Amino acid sequence: MTPEERDRHRKGPVTLRGTQRPERTTDQRLLEEDGPGDWVHSDPWRVMRIQSEFVEGFGALAELGPAISVFGSARLGEDDPTYQCAIEIAAGIVELGYAVITGGGPGIMEAGNRGAKQAGGVSVGLGIELPHEQGMNEYVDLGVDFRYFFARKTMFVKYSSGFVVMPGGLGTLDELFEALCLMQTHKIDMFPVVLVGRAYWQGLLDWLTSAVLDSGTINPGDVDLLRVVDSAEEALEVLREAARR
Repeated sequence: MTPEERDRHRKGPVTLRGTQRPERTTDQRLLEEDGPGDWVHSDPWRVMRIQSEFVEGFGALAELGPAISVFGSARLGEDDPTYQCAIEIAAGIVELGYAVITGGGPGIMEAGNRGAKQAGGVSVGLGIELPHEQGMNEYVDLGVDFRYFFARKTMFVKYSSGFVVMPGGLGTLDELFEALCLMQTHKIDMFPVVLVGRAYWQGLLDWLTSAVLDSGTINPGDVDLLRVVDSAEEALEVLREAARR
């Protein structure tokens, strides 16, 4: 990230630089508990802003068609094998007739958009306001910036026919478990959730199938919502199977 990019703060459709950069994000201000009493008056207006994010997102993506979301770390660059794998998966997703949706940032998100664009498909980025600007990567053809994580997450779920989850951190895990929870509780229809890289994900699977399952806090079928693969071709085969079903 260049110094100019670090100095830029994206706040929904607005870009702020220099002294105009806020110290707190919109999400922080919404969720803080110890704010001044004027929240009684300001929150109704906040609802209008939240509503506008949903309207903008629905409007931008309404005619997108079938899509697959690709998640993964913003910290893994071109020198990481996972980056190239994400490019191959995204290109294969396009060949299957889907658009590719990512978080629009660097790393694995960039690889997903890059693979889609190079394959001639629709490359979508759903960005988010963060304290340290990441910016929309150059391979995004259709980009939507959000202030609120929950509005953005709704778009991922609503417009995706499957999730491909590459190695990633807390943000990636958040999207992964959001989808699993929604499917487990029958809030959404079942769709494929593919974890790429068994060596990376095996520890999580071991924990789910031992401590979590043994405690009775999940059912055996909940773990079956996940498919674990080691290559781009295996990931694409899972998506093909789901499409045939």
